[in-house]
Amino acid sequence: MHSSAPAEDAARSADLTVLDGRIAGCRACPRLVAWREEVAATKRAAFAGQTYWGRPVPGFGPPDASLLVVGLAPAAHGGNRTGRMFTGDRSGDVLYAALHDIGLASQGISVSADDGLELYGVRVTSPVHCAPPANRPTPEERDTCRPWLVRELGLLRPTLRTVVVLGAFGWQAALPALAEAGWTVPRPRPAFAHGARVTLVRRPEPDGTGIGTGIDAGTDTAPASVELFGCFHVSQRNTFTGRLTPVMLRQVLTAAAESAGLTTRSP
Repeated sequence: MHSSAPAEDAARSADLTVLDGRIAGCRACPRLVAWREEVAATKRAAFAGQTYWGRPVPGFGPPDASLLVVGLAPAAHGGNRTGRMFTGDRSGDVLYAALHDIGLASQGISVSADDGLELYGVRVTSPVHCAPPANRPTPEERDTCRPWLVRELGLLRPTLRTVVVLGAFGWQAALPALAEAGWTVPRPRPAFAHGARVTLVRRPEPDGTGIGTGIDAGTDTAPASVELFGCFHVSQRNTFTGRLTPVMLRQVLTAAAESAGLTTRSP
């Protein structure tokens, strides 16, 4: 299934399985389509014998997650190769090691989509689902991709309590998506910072129902707010220079997990 209309196709997705399938078929951004397919055809020498995914990469994790981790975009030879978020690259090595250390992932490595990795109460996604040249999506590409994130947030809303955003780009992309999905974002918009924490209250419809649900506010059991956390991105630039250390990452993820009601352990 190919999509060139993310807004329409996202809105028609009744659950995350359908949404993920439609994301994987998206061809809305010509520059990103051309780049991801070129990378998949030329490959990196170390992966010359592998078949690249070469498509948009959907989110990964259980449909009833209470904690959502939002990155930037798939890596050209990571998610674009393996077909799973943060899988097969150094950034994923850091993220999943931290989640495993605190008890939220079944293993600390993520090398392929069939490696058996499971996440416990956590889902991982990004505001841009295609690998971009130089890891830099354009504002237009970010905005074109936004309906997928808005719908993902909406489908997670019955259980979602906490969102961790990795990096300033993801933060800037997540705030309008959260607003569109039904949470009130303060004005002026909160600035990104490592360790930032902001409470976003769920916004009701004028008739008292939950945004886009038709559920009476008195019987809607979805959390009344989400806690938004900022964290430096797990990029090699940050982790190799020590700007983001494993301890710093675990601290943010542990605080976010506790806010989400998840049980953690000390590494």
